[in-house]
Amino acid sequence: MNGFPFAIVGFDLDGTLLDTLGDLTAAVNHALALMDRAPLGTDAVRPMIGRGAKHMLEEGLRASGGVPDGAVDRLYPELLDFYGAHIAVHSQPFPGVIAALDRIEALGVKTAVVTNKAEHLARLLLAEFDLADRMATIIGGDTLDVRKPSPEPIHAMIERCGGGRAIFVGDSIYDVMAAKNAGVPSVAVSFGFLDRPAPELGADHVIDHFDELVPLLATL
Repeated sequence: MNGFPFAIVGFDLDGTLLDTLGDLTAAVNHALALMDRAPLGTDAVRPMIGRGAKHMLEEGLRASGGVPDGAVDRLYPELLDFYGAHIAVHSQPFPGVIAALDRIEALGVKTAVVTNKAEHLARLLLAEFDLADRMATIIGGDTLDVRKPSPEPIHAMIERCGGGRAIFVGDSIYDVMAAKNAGVPSVAVSFGFLDRPAPELGADHVIDHFDELVPLLATL
């Protein structure tokens, strides 16, 4: 490992590795259209992302006129079907992601994804960018009985990667809390789907571009 201080670098997915805002907004608006609701803009949807699609849908309904009884359960499958069929229309890796993964891989360090997105959708999305096979494990919001901010997905990531010192990179309070709860250091990305300024998330470190990640990790 060339003296690199980590055996595992874990990543959140939406708002961390990939900019998925456009496709997630389209999925929310598809569901809202079935309720004859006006579409929401990306700025409105951005802070709704991070706790999974059902939470995003509920927040979208709340922001567009309220949450009628049974609406979330009825619209959730519609949202997932639409999103699965249009999962990478607008989505792209954030600048520097591929180069950072290349550098981490060259160091013999394992990478993993822990997301609150359903595992099958996470795998489908990562495969669109030839990233799924690069991950030692992919843990989704439905892989375990709990999801971030529980520490259990982080513990499972470490176990599935064969153990060793780990660090977790994310863009939300759920990522930072999951890492803290698991006793793992965290890095927040300032360009993600933030609901507050990145320094206020409480992460151990903040980066503004993926070019900064590996040099930072090498010093820790």
